[in-house]
Amino acid sequence: MSDMITADLVDLDLSADTKEAAARALAERMAALGRVTDLDGFLADVAAREAQMPTGLDGGIGIPHCRSTRVTEPTLAFGRSADGIDFGAADGPADLIFLIAAPAGADDAHLTILSSLARQLMNAEFTDALRSVDAAGTAAALIRGDRTPGDLAPQSTAAASGAASADAAAGGAPEPSDAGGPVPAATARTGSGPGPGAGSVPEERPFRIVAVTSCPTGIAHTYMAAESLENAAREAGAELVAETQGSAGFTRLDPEVIAAADGVILAHDVPVRDKDRFAGKPTVDVGVKAGVNRPGELITEVRERAARGEVGAASASTPVERAGDAHEGYGTRLRKWLMSGVSYMVPFVAAGGLLIALGFAIGGYGIDKAPSVTDHFGWTQTASWGALLFQIGGVAFAFLVPVLAGYIAYGMADRPGLVPGFVGGSIALTIDAGFLGGLAAGLIAGGVVLAIQRIRVPAALRGIMPVVVIPLISSAIVGFLMFVVIGKPIATAQKGMTDWLNGLTGANAVLLGGLLGLMMCFDLGGPVNKVAYTFATAGIAVADPSDSAMKIMAAVMAAGMVPPLAMALATTVRGRLFTRAERENGKAAWVLGASFITEGAIPFAAADPLRVIPSAMVGGALTGALSMTFGATLRAPHGGVFVVPLIGNPFLYLIAVAAGVCATAVLVVVLKGMRRPVPGTASDDPATGPATAARGTKQAVAA
Repeated sequence: MSDMITADLVDLDLSADTKEAAARALAERMAALGRVTDLDGFLADVAAREAQMPTGLDGGIGIPHCRSTRVTEPTLAFGRSADGIDFGAADGPADLIFLIAAPAGADDAHLTILSSLARQLMNAEFTDALRSVDAAGTAAALIRGDRTPGDLAPQSTAAASGAASADAAAGGAPEPSDAGGPVPAATARTGSGPGPGAGSVPEERPFRIVAVTSCPTGIAHTYMAAESLENAAREAGAELVAETQGSAGFTRLDPEVIAAADGVILAHDVPVRDKDRFAGKPTVDVGVKAGVNRPGELITEVRERAARGEVGAASASTPVERAGDAHEGYGTRLRKWLMSGVSYMVPFVAAGGLLIALGFAIGGYGIDKAPSVTDHFGWTQTASWGALLFQIGGVAFAFLVPVLAGYIAYGMADRPGLVPGFVGGSIALTIDAGFLGGLAAGLIAGGVVLAIQRIRVPAALRGIMPVVVIPLISSAIVGFLMFVVIGKPIATAQKGMTDWLNGLTGANAVLLGGLLGLMMCFDLGGPVNKVAYTFATAGIAVADPSDSAMKIMAAVMAAGMVPPLAMALATTVRGRLFTRAERENGKAAWVLGASFITEGAIPFAAADPLRVIPSAMVGGALTGALSMTFGATLRAPHGGVFVVPLIGNPFLYLIAVAAGVCATAVLVVVLKGMRRPVPGTASDDPATGPATAARGTKQAVAA
């Protein structure tokens, strides 16, 4: 690690009071050494990673980190704060801050070294030494491994060494390897008798656990969770083997080790690769930070599940149910379950909607009355090709409600939820319960499967539970409830909502357009954005949508185009207010915005949310309201400016989009012009203006 951290990258008196300021202070040291080429761009990448999941850990540690194209070589900076900085850890502020910067194409050797550091952070002797060290060079040497904690406290080291020797003589276990791969099973054994929580497991047969850990970047949390779980297993008298699915690659668990395991712990924030290997075993499925912060609880929980005979009660191969952690409320989990269904449904909406819209464009608005192309298709007839596209789109649309229901259940209960979810969604279509019926069917199916999974069953039946017993029983229950109990009331509610939409006129329609525009721009592709988009697509997901439904779809797509187009315009007219990276992102934002990809504005919002997001919401609300006022209609659920020929009143529609784009761009420019520049902006960029006399010097923006 000698080339990754030097004394110049250590700040033992870090004076920052926020995590953003701490990251900037440490990143400036990297930039000064030429290891970061674009300071603000790199910090935006760090902020985007932080937004995925806070990087604070129990024990006073903060590890902001990311992969970035602005990093020239793997680099580590360390800062020590006297007052502590809040990085989102449950136990309070962090006083040891490690900023880890990895290039987009970092090699496995460097990433393995970083994984070794992550494991060291679980060693109290190592962190205590960092808190007591008084020289930057010594701290760097300690982190590199050139010095050990024992070098700083010889007496305590000798005592610890003696204790270790005594333990070894008594048959104690060596410490696990710091390498990135899984620790051999033998290293996780305890030497004498079961530890706390061993229960009825015999001394000669420790409880065996296999674990998989992974995080979005695969640099730090992945390996810290593995180390933490291994330590907790040894203390509990259990035997644990961990597979770290990190950026440095991973070594797959031996199938024989999996077969012999009594339980499984999955601590991950990205999907576990080849998760089917663990089918039929008691499973605890949580986020990766739970593996770092409360490993003992997870060890206890998986043992309890095994004792009850539960199989996969908490398993999930999507990022949805993993977040259903003990620290999250039901409302948060419900939102994530629903978003799971929506995320899988959207591609069907886009494909089916565009095909239907193209069918109308080619064959005319009477194409929905055309006979089936299986009975009549003329190769040289335009109407036949229009009918073909329309009917293919109709088939794709027929999957919307079943897919929505199926993947809501999947988000709750993994693969066993798919069958009852799809069955319930299809029944919702059969009884005209529509999207409301699909939502209800998905939630019911997931709940029924989770309830069945918690029933204790004989070991002989566990293997057939996910593929035979659970789908059979859950489908029967969901079908009964949808056909006999709740289907008709939901269908009535669905009809009432449709009639209400059809009756919207005048001021009510304009207000609805403004509200949907606000929602589309609130989180730029996040859950609120998806709620508005799903509301709009639900109205046109029929062969003959109403005029009101098509107006709503037009307003939603228009508002969703505003944020990226506005940021592209702002970077063009007042480039000096933006960093070089933002100006480059602005060029791409023209295409993204024109294609109705609202996420194109996320890099700008991540770097400056208080100015960008409110400005985008104002422009989106204006565009949505104007679109409804102009009576623009849209049959296609996606496509941006490329489906303008399919839009009713296209000229006025484009005026509505342009008005929102200009409003947002003006607000962003005004708000950014009121702030003081920071190092790395265009006014400090050698390519566009004079450099500041010294890093961090504050200047007033020129009038």
